[in-house]
Formats: sequence, C-alpha cells, structure tokens
Amino acid sequence: MDNYGNYSPYGYPAPPPGAHYPNPDPNHQHPTAPYLAPSASFPSHPLDPTPSPQFNHSGPLQYPPQSAYPPPSPYYSHYPPHPSPTYQHPNPTHYDPNPNPSASFHQSSSGRYEPGTGSGRYEQPDQSYLPSRSDSFSSVASSGSFYPQIDGLSNLHISPEPPVTSSPSQHQRYDSFGSSHPPPVATSASYHHQRYDSFGSYSPYSANTPIHAQSPTPFSSSQHRGSGAAIVPYTGAASNSKLKPSLKVLLLHGSLEIFIRFARNLPNKDMFSKTIGDLLGPRMTSSISGKVQKVSGPMTSDPYVTISVSYAVVARTYVIDNNENPVWDQHFYVPVAHESADVLFTIKDNDVFGAQVIGTVSIPAETLYSGEKIDGTYPVLESNGKPCNHNAVLSLSVQYIPVSRLSAYHHGVTAGPDFRGVPNTYFSLRKGGRVTLYQDAHVHENSLPDFWLDNGMTYKHGQCWRDIFEAINNASRLIYIAGWSVFHTVALVRDGGNGNMVMLGDLLKKKSQEGARVCLLIWDDPTSRSILGYRTNGIMGTNDEETRRFFKHSSVNVLLCPRSAGKKHSIVKQQETGTIFTHHQKTVIVDADAGNYRRKIIAFVGGLDLCGGRYDTPSHDLFRTLKTVHKDDYHNPNFGEVDASGPREPWHDLHSKLDCAAAFDVLRNFEERWMKASKRHGIKKVGRRSSDDTLLNLRSIPEICLDDSLYVSDADPESWHVQIFRSIDSNSVKGFPKNPGEASRRNLVCGKNVLIDMSIHTAYINAIRAAQHFIYIENQYFLGSSFNWDSNKDIGANNLIPIEIALKIANKIKANERFAAYIVLPMWPEGNPTGAPTQRILYWQKKTMQMMYETIYRALKEAGLEDQYEPQDYLNFFCLGNRESLDPSVSNSNSTANNPQENAKRKRRFMIYVHSKGMIVDDEYVVIGSANINQRSLEGTRDTEIAMGAYQPLYTWAHKASPPHGQIYGYRMSLWAEHIGITEDLYNYPESLECVQRVRSLGDLNWKQFVADDITEMRGHLLKYPLNVDRKGKVTHLPGCKTFPDIGGDIGGSFFAIQENLTI
Repeated sequence: MDNYGNYSPYGYPAPPPGAHYPNPDPNHQHPTAPYLAPSASFPSHPLDPTPSPQFNHSGPLQYPPQSAYPPPSPYYSHYPPHPSPTYQHPNPTHYDPNPNPSASFHQSSSGRYEPGTGSGRYEQPDQSYLPSRSDSFSSVASSGSFYPQIDGLSNLHISPEPPVTSSPSQHQRYDSFGSSHPPPVATSASYHHQRYDSFGSYSPYSANTPIHAQSPTPFSSSQHRGSGAAIVPYTGAASNSKLKPSLKVLLLHGSLEIFIRFARNLPNKDMFSKTIGDLLGPRMTSSISGKVQKVSGPMTSDPYVTISVSYAVVARTYVIDNNENPVWDQHFYVPVAHESADVLFTIKDNDVFGAQVIGTVSIPAETLYSGEKIDGTYPVLESNGKPCNHNAVLSLSVQYIPVSRLSAYHHGVTAGPDFRGVPNTYFSLRKGGRVTLYQDAHVHENSLPDFWLDNGMTYKHGQCWRDIFEAINNASRLIYIAGWSVFHTVALVRDGGNGNMVMLGDLLKKKSQEGARVCLLIWDDPTSRSILGYRTNGIMGTNDEETRRFFKHSSVNVLLCPRSAGKKHSIVKQQETGTIFTHHQKTVIVDADAGNYRRKIIAFVGGLDLCGGRYDTPSHDLFRTLKTVHKDDYHNPNFGEVDASGPREPWHDLHSKLDCAAAFDVLRNFEERWMKASKRHGIKKVGRRSSDDTLLNLRSIPEICLDDSLYVSDADPESWHVQIFRSIDSNSVKGFPKNPGEASRRNLVCGKNVLIDMSIHTAYINAIRAAQHFIYIENQYFLGSSFNWDSNKDIGANNLIPIEIALKIANKIKANERFAAYIVLPMWPEGNPTGAPTQRILYWQKKTMQMMYETIYRALKEAGLEDQYEPQDYLNFFCLGNRESLDPSVSNSNSTANNPQENAKRKRRFMIYVHSKGMIVDDEYVVIGSANINQRSLEGTRDTEIAMGAYQPLYTWAHKASPPHGQIYGYRMSLWAEHIGITEDLYNYPESLECVQRVRSLGDLNWKQFVADDITEMRGHLLKYPLNVDRKGKVTHLPGCKTFPDIGGDIGGSFFAIQENLTI
C-alpha cells in the first residue's frame, strides 16, 4: 500500500525553525480601548411611539487609518498577487462600564417569577435549569413549522386552578434574558377588584381600546398615555396582508416579554364536536385526534393561546380542559426578528377534530415599538370584528425589548470571565478540560500548513477517525455509539499503523468479548426491512438492517430506533414523523484512562457518521484513491446508475472530541434516548437484556469519575468551556418532566403533545447576536426566516438564523463598523439535482439568500453607501468542488455516452459534498454538531440533533482586547487553507473588506477553472456559489450557467408542489 502518511497534495513544507508564519502582522495596531465596550452596532433604540421603520444613519462609514499588511507570502501563493490593503479595524467605542444592573429571575412551579438574588448579573440556577423562555416559532398556516404545529390537539394540559396572576411592576430594567424586577404576584381576587366590578357587568367597550389597562412602564421614566394598544379585527393568523392599512409594518428585532394571565367568558366551542364524537364513538375519535377526551361534567372549550408575529407562531400556552374562564399565568421571553404590523394573541379551542379559533387580540407593532409595556384586559374579537362572546376578554401584558437594550449581546459571545454560557438551555456550561476540533475524517501529516498560536505553539491538525479508533480500542467499560447510520464494514484507519483497515464491526465485537458494554443506537429507516427473508435496502441506504444482522449473535447491543411522534399524536402525524424524519445525532462515548487507576468519559460529537462514503482527506480526491483507500468504499448517490469508475463524491465534514465534563451531558443524552427507545421496542429490538440493565450503572463503578473535579483547573491556560445543545422532544427521550411547570424551569418548550429541547437554535441566535467581527459557517443546508421572504411567507421555515445574520450586518453598517459573513454550502443537496425535492430545497435556499442580500442593500441605501459598497462586501456564499488533471497512467474515459456520470468523468470534476454543521464566531467561539440550518434540524420535533458550543476562556476578545489566536483561530485558518489552497496574512482579519474581496475573487477564479473546457488540476476547492448577486442584492443566474455542470438541474431551484415538511 502507498504511504499515504507522506502524501502532501498542497505541497506545503514545514515552516523553517523559528518561523512564526503566519502570525498576524506585528505592526498591526489594535485598539487601546477595552474590547468590552458596547458595540456601536447596537444604537440607542428610539422611544418615539411612531418611529419610522427605516434604518437610521449618521453619514458614510469612516474608519481610522491602520498600518498596511505586508504583501502575501509567495511561498504559499498559487494565485495572482493581491494588492496590499489597508486594514480597517472597527472603531473602538467608549462606554459607561456600569450599565443599569439587572438581577436574574426564576420561575416558580406555578409559572410565577420571583426576584433572583444576583447583584446585576445573570445567575445560573442549580442543575442547569434556567428560567423558561418558552420560545416558539411555528408556522401559522402551514404544517411545516418551526415550533410544532399547534392548531391541532395537545394533551399537555393543566388542571384548572385558582387564578394566580402576575402584575407588572412600576419600574423594570432588563438584561438580555428577562426582567430584573419581576411583577409582584396578585391573586385572582385582586384582579377581580382591580379590573372589574363584575365579570359580567362592565360597560360596553370599543373595539379600539382595552377594557382596562395598567400604566405601562417604558424604558424611560415617562408614563403611559392611556390608550396603549389599538385593537383591530381578527383577519386570520396568516393573513397579515389583509390588516388595516393604518397599521405600520415595522421590524421587531429583539425580544418580546409576554405575560398571558387569564381569559373570561369564552364561548363553548365543543357542542358540534361533542355531537360528532357521540356519533363516531370514542375509538374513532381517539384515532383521529390522538387522544381520548376525558370529561367529568359538562363539555366545553379547551382553550389555549398562540402568540403570532408576522407569519410565525412564536409562543403558546398550555391547554386547559373544559374551562370558559381559564387562568394560564404564563410568562414568555421570545426572540424576534420579524417585520410585522402587529402581535396577534389568538385563543383557540383544542377540539378533538382540530383547533378552532375562538377569537383574537391584536397589539399593533407601532405601539410596541416605543418600548412601553402594554398591559391590560382586552376584548376577544372574531374575524368580523365583533366580540366572540358577551364580555369575552383576555388579560395580558407585552413589552418589546429591542436588541439595542439587550446588553449581553453587546460585548462579544464570551463577554469576560463571568460568562455563564448560553442561557435558557437544558444543559449548563461545563468548565475545564480539553477539546479537539476535526476537519474531515482524516488529515495526513504535513498536508496542511502550520499556524502559530498565541501560546507559542502551532495548531495541531486532528485525525478524527484514527482518534475514534484509538478511543474505542482503549475503552474497557463502555462504548456507546449513536448514529443516523453505523455500518459495520467501515475501516476507520486506512493510512497504515495500528488498526489499519480493521473493520468497525470486528473491532466492536472484540471489545464486547473483552468485557466492554457496547451499545449501538441507530436510526431505524422505515423503508429498510428484513421480514421472513424479504429484504429491502431502504431509500436512504443506511444499512441499518445489515448492521443489526451482523451483530445478531454477538454480545453487542444494537437498538434500531424509529423516529416516532408518540402515541398521543394522530395516526396521520405518526405516519408523517416516522416516514419523513430521522434520528440524526452522531456521537461516540467511551471510557478512557484518567491516571491513578481512574477512568473518565470522553465523547465525540459532530457531523460524521461511521458509515460508507465518509472517509476523506483535505485533498478530496475524485479518481486517484478509487483503487486504494476507497476501493471498497465508493460513494456517489448523485447518479441514477452508478459504477465504481468515478468520480467519487468527496466528503467534507466537521467533528469534535470532548475530553471534559460536557461528555457527561452527551452520555446523559444517549441514556435518555436509549431508555425511551428500548421501552418502546424493547423485546423486539434489544434481545437478551431488559431495557433496565442494558446500560451500565456508572455510579456503581467507583473507578469512573463522574464529576467536574477531574477537569477544573485554573492553572491550565489551554482549558476549554463547553456546553451541549440539542434539538429533541419528549417522544425521543425518557426523563423529561411530566409537570408543565417543571418543564418550563428546565427550559423546555411546550409543543403539540410534546415537550421540546430547542437549545441548538437558541445557541446559534445567541452567538450571532453577540458576534462583533465575523461569522464563518459551513452547513449542508441553509434556509429559513421565511416570514421575511418576498413570497411563500407562510411556508413554515421560521428559524431566525438567516435574518439574524442579515440584521447583524445591517446594524454594523449603521454603526460604521466592518462585519463579514462567509457561508459554505454544498453545490446542491446530495442526490439527483433535477429531482423535485432537491429543486424545491434549492428554491427555498435562493429565497433565503435573496432576503438576506435585500436586507443588507436596504441598510447600505439608508446609509447612503450603495454606490461605495455592495452586499457581497459583507456576505458571501461559497461551495466546494474539485477537478483532477488527466492521469496518463490510468485509462481515462473515452465514452461518448451522454449521462451525468460519463460527463463528469470526461470533465474530471465534481462537487465536494459539504456535510458540515458548524459555525465559528470572531475566532473565539465554535459550534459543531449534527444540526443543519433548516427546519428539520432546528425545530426539535423533526430530526433529533446534538451539538456542542465551546471556547477557550484565555483566547477571547474579552480577555485579550485583540484578535484571539487560540485553537479556534487555528481551526478556521486550517479550514481556509484546505478550501482556498493558499494562506495569506489577510485571513487573520476576516472582517476586513480586503479579506472579503480577496476570498471572493479567489472563489470566482476557482469557479472559472471548474467550468472551463480545459482540464487543469485545482489546488483550491473554494468556489463562488454559482448564482449572481448584483449591487442591489438581487439574486439571479450566472450568465450562461443556469444548470449545474455535467449533471443538470436549475441552480436556483424550481417550485414543485411537494410536501413542505420534506424540503424545509
């Protein structure tokens, strides 16, 4: 076998002794002001109650002159030299270091909030349970929603209790996560006394004023003027275009703090359903609705409230059974980035045949925009503008807190040593330990350049699959693997040395025989079956049944886990979830040597499944390795009929190893999933052991360390802080609380018949909002924020990530600061690019790009800079591709056949499939996991996902007041060296205009080389994404390039009528 360990596709030699390349320019001047000054990109929010929705500006962007870069080193350069730029560092901003303090708040079991004990800082509660934010982002009109569709039934009910509600305080201050002085608690009697002489005897009311409103508390000391919210007739949650012309559509970017207290005198909406239910009987009713109605006493409405902004439901209350005077007393703290005319509060009846709208209260965005608290009791109106019932009312308060007031976003992602991690998440931040970051399954020695870090060491490129092999081989107690696919024939090590070409299945059998507990938790593909000798491979090709059969007569425990919607859902919902959605997490958990005869837990988390087609290196060969490392591992599902003659589909991915206390949380996730799946399918799938004793009780094994003491060390300058995030619901894990109040305290969201952990979305939004300089994303998909698209607003792709990036850039433009976002995607989603699902995904993706570029252009125009800059000076999309020159030693294709594979073979080119799921912010914070940026991965009730967010506390802007050059910096530079093929000092300043323009120009050059008629070897793989973006942000086809080379398919996608849940 060839010596692949010496293979160096880039030809980068090791740096000479004593070299410090590519350290930043030592002459570069960093700002002298402390970094923790709040960014000018968060300007004071206007308190004018009738603000203009347009951007404000104070003149053109101006930057102080800085020292110039040295010219790029020709030692690594393979492209035409770029002129030495002048680096424009963001203006340092002086600030008051003592902003208004704000204490934490804690939710009691009843949903009330009590003052925290902190002195102005966010306090992390015990056991990582944080106050509920109850975020929700469902589509209003489509079943393809961000948070679970809530127009259907819900069995997460609370019994009617004595009304206990919250009254707003007279003065409130805010940090980024809630009120520091929460409202005092009042009993229902006090509300009765304060708000009504009698629930049934107050005077007739106007549809334009609340029945009673307390004086709201704005951010300033001014008092509310009395007529806070104008009520407009209900026009349907998804029909905002029909709202009254007098309502201004404004951008609400920040958070909404909402209290839903109670409703009174709601109508009985259950009479028709009761009649039909009596005719059909309880069994048929149960099968349709997913539940059996249990009623003691008269049947009446089962009300709950949805809160909608634009075309998305952002929050919802619990359902209360059979109550026309429900008391919810629920608090919500919801991030928003929506252009909307109002915030709709819609009361619905959770009927056995689906939800019925009872009525709606509308609060105009123009009223909220001033920042004043809107508080009162409002009439509940039907779509015709009339009351839904005599004296029917809803008591609520709502306050809009603009992002400019959310101070925790102003100082960077990791703002100082007191940073407590991402708030309102299920798992808390874990401190101490080490993290290893990986690019691709393997990196050959000396195949990428070294990068010098601030600690005087060079960045070490990890070898992911070799490290996983070593970890499994050295485990003695447990080996737990979760995957979308795990294939026993995969060889983790292929470049010689220990374990070379050893199959994963043989390794796991060997370790199980040695006494390690080996458990595999694999998604059960519903299209893959083996029944009475009849076998189907499955549409997704996960080989789940084949892997199960391989381990059938061994001591390895294999649990095939279907994606289930749960028994409480309707048959239709169960079928949809089980057929379309998957278990998508990819983790490996093992015990490892901790010294002194102790064992510790380490975990691998990221985007790499242990299955076929994933092994690759930064060279991403198309043909050269077909007879060596990929001889028995050929993978290219993009062709209709495939032979192994190439080109293979190169695979790029991101992964991580957690040698820290956060590995305990990855282990806990595995145990919660295993216990849920084995309980549901125990005898059929598990085999010999019961579900109770398959997993080890680690607390009974004294040598395994299960606390943080092993990792916490203030003396370790290279330590990491890590936090685990998930997208998952209570149908996939065991251990979520049954009590809704407890669920809220553990930061779980109330959805349709489920509780949801949506912390991956929370982590992304937190990092983007706090970013100060740049964002670098690699992801398999990128679509969302459909509520701000130019059409298809109600499609349900409601995650906030795309619009938050666009608004981050817009705010930086207004603040005269540089910012850049680099987003790397696959050229097309894996599979046939001419097929309807792929075309629809590409269509949504293009609409997402269009929305972002238009937002940036509007900001440039408002600042008067549209002639000086263009949207691509701030935001760029890329893809990866490779092209190999003809090899005279190998017979090349002489076929004249006209099909995608033969075309690609003749042209010697193919895309590199970007399967990554990661983000780097400001070279100080990294997120890596299994979650894509789409609805499937971020909603929590679709695909199950896991991710980690990490940083090194001594390598942050807050600590250094200059660009941090720790492991995350080295990781990004290594990725850029892999993709671009060269390194330049410009890359040390990714937010600079010169860096943006240079990288974009190299992407343009690489694309031209990729599509040229002449076949030439490509050294760089980074290609511009093949769509044209003009200076006004309009996204169109590239001239002469409407379809993908060789394989076809409209690059901009097409609008095919297929099920939306499959494509968003």
